[in-house]
Amino acid sequence: MGTLVTCHAISKHFGTHTLFDDLSVSFADNERVGFLGPNGAGKTTFLKIVAGLEPIDSGEVNRRRSARIGFLPQQDRFPTGATVASVLADALGDQHMEAYERDTQVAIILSKFSFERPDGRVEELSGGWRKRLALAREIIQQPDLLLMDEPTNHLDLEGIAWLEKMLMGVSFSFIAVSHDRYFLENVTSRVVELNPVYPDGYFSVSGNYSMFLEKRTGFLEAQQAQQAELTNIVRREDAFLKSNSKARRTKSKSRIEEAYRLKDELRDLSQRNNRATVAGIDFDSTGRKSKKLLEAKGLSKTLGGKLLFNDVSLMLSPGVRVGLLGANASGKTTLIRVLTGVLPPDKGSIELADDLRVVVFDQNREELPQDVTLRWALAGDNESVDYRGRTVHISAWAQQFLFSTSQLDMPVGDLSGGEQARVLIARLMLQPADVLVLDEPTNDLDIASLDVLEESLIGFPGAIVLVTHDRFMLDRVCTEVLGLNGSGRVGRYVDCAQWQAEQAGTTRGKTVASGRSKSKKTKGRVDDGELTASEKTELRGMEAAILEAEACAEQCTRATEDPAVGADHVEAQKRWEDLESARKRVEILYARWEELECKVG
Repeated sequence: MGTLVTCHAISKHFGTHTLFDDLSVSFADNERVGFLGPNGAGKTTFLKIVAGLEPIDSGEVNRRRSARIGFLPQQDRFPTGATVASVLADALGDQHMEAYERDTQVAIILSKFSFERPDGRVEELSGGWRKRLALAREIIQQPDLLLMDEPTNHLDLEGIAWLEKMLMGVSFSFIAVSHDRYFLENVTSRVVELNPVYPDGYFSVSGNYSMFLEKRTGFLEAQQAQQAELTNIVRREDAFLKSNSKARRTKSKSRIEEAYRLKDELRDLSQRNNRATVAGIDFDSTGRKSKKLLEAKGLSKTLGGKLLFNDVSLMLSPGVRVGLLGANASGKTTLIRVLTGVLPPDKGSIELADDLRVVVFDQNREELPQDVTLRWALAGDNESVDYRGRTVHISAWAQQFLFSTSQLDMPVGDLSGGEQARVLIARLMLQPADVLVLDEPTNDLDIASLDVLEESLIGFPGAIVLVTHDRFMLDRVCTEVLGLNGSGRVGRYVDCAQWQAEQAGTTRGKTVASGRSKSKKTKGRVDDGELTASEKTELRGMEAAILEAEACAEQCTRATEDPAVGADHVEAQKRWEDLESARKRVEILYARWEELECKVG
């Protein structure tokens, strides 16, 4: 396996801020690399350096001669007035080929990426389809290495599933910066984290994201233990250094030098371990005990002549955490605005508990001024904040969200996307809430912050409405999931997998709730249908059988996620086989249910 790119002792600074220093890492053919790191670690800058778009301060980057390297940035940019086909044709402009060859290549990519209108104008595309086009523009150039900066941004769940399937079938290598943990789990063969917590500035593991987590945890625990052991050694050597001068003269010079070396090593080790801290996210609740916080009945809404949802009923109580799923423009944000009173429903009603406190995280971040300082954004004109009845100084409050004191006077507009997201979360935490409404809160957050955010949401005693494309967060946090198909229908689902199965056209996607409704409507017709007596009995027990099978599948899923079996490959393989068998049984039951229902009517 040949090497594509080697970075040798590279360093990059912005003013007094060091992104990375003396970093050496290489990437080879046939590698599918997930590239991680905390906000501000320099992931995007590193990709630009590898692509030759950003200079380095020192060191060298060696790229294989003639290797074609593509770069997919976070923000997609296209020429004004361009069409889908023209973007792809222009991408082949520097390649020597006949017109018919170019047209053939464009047609192949258009089909592969499911573009039905080659003459469609780019400005008319949704964010998800613009992302597809940007990716198609890179792939049509047949790269040897494709660098992708947050490729799942702006993609809905269907788009992410499509992207995963496409990337698993490509022949080129890629490096993908992503915070989507399921995406990393599904498509990577190596995971690299750029982080000053490691002695080399990065940590690399061959395997998927689960294997990376296991190895990373072991490494950091060993590094903490090393610090504790070294602390004891340095304490003894420090006592030696402080001994009287007569005693020191009898000691060897080498021991004195070794004592000082150990102190320097401990200082470096302590600094690395301290960088492993994560943002302290903990939302404040009013403590309200009311069983019914918000009740929506029969909500319907049409915008621009398009029915987004119809006859939606929802009860929010303390501890209820509802996830909203659906393609882009399916109505998720509109439903949030109706629930929070920003938009009126066309039909239906919403009943709120008295003096209900609703706190909203807006995905557009319109309420966060870009020209104010971080200090003002966190505390206004004050030098402290009031959090849960206690006064916290602005410096301590900033540090809780991983900001240094030197950043307090920086304009918010100079902060990274992830840092701005942490500012918004810090502001929300100062507002006691009965209901948290979070519209894409995960955008730009690093994985460590995502983990802390999830723990905070799970521990929040009020109700939550969550819109996110982060499947891992939805499955971990939400007690129920509503799926919007964009044409008025809203169904209830167990998890993201069930929703995605339905979107893929399988029968497993039928919800148990809708199944109950259908059973009630057809129950009186069973005797008049074409079913045998045994089939009638089978149909009446089908719901219970499906519920039991899905519970078994969920139990198998949890068993595969047990970290205790991570090192036991035989047991892990057995649990994956049990899970696959359980999922297959669910699919068979749904298929049989469909067959019986069709015979009824």
